[in-house]
Amino acid sequence: MLARGGFGLYSTKFRNLPLDAMGRPREFDFDTALERAMQLFWAKGYESTSLEELCEATGLARSSLYGAFGDKHRLFVQALARYEDAGAARLDEVLARPLPIKAAIGALLAGVIDNIVAGPGRRGCLIGNSAAELARNDREVSARVRHSLERVEATFRAALARAQARGEIAADADVDALARFFTASMQGLRLVGKARPERAVLDDIARVMLRALDR
Repeated sequence: MLARGGFGLYSTKFRNLPLDAMGRPREFDFDTALERAMQLFWAKGYESTSLEELCEATGLARSSLYGAFGDKHRLFVQALARYEDAGAARLDEVLARPLPIKAAIGALLAGVIDNIVAGPGRRGCLIGNSAAELARNDREVSARVRHSLERVEATFRAALARAQARGEIAADADVDALARFFTASMQGLRLVGKARPERAVLDDIARVMLRALDR
């Protein structure tokens, strides 16, 4: 679902400004248009995505795109929020499974690696890609990236704390440091996957990551 915090509440349908042949206002699905824009930004990056391509991907005229989303930058920030929400939901689901923490994170890494090897995951992470492309000079994108990484870190921290309480990791283990490590390492794994999508290479990285949980 679309993020609510910081970007307003959006209806799933907006009126498209042009009229159809009968003089009735056209309708479009907001979530579908935003998903298509997000996929385009993810594939091409912000700067390389043109307004014409966004209009083609969403099926909207430029005036309608502006009317629903604002300018290209506002659309991009909303796309980042959508991507963040989807990723956070997947992470929550995997780490909430009734598995030992090492098995749960192992399953998470295996899923990431499978996606990279299959092809779609070679786009990397939209949040990480945006950090590299824009965050240094774009305060709004920088804030969005930071919020996303902190959200991932918090999810790891909560799962690790539960595991520590169950005795699965050492009582004196620094859960905060481990959460930051896994957040950073996930980004690194996906970055390496863009250039070295071989399973053996990625599996090696995952094995070393999981050793951080050894007692």
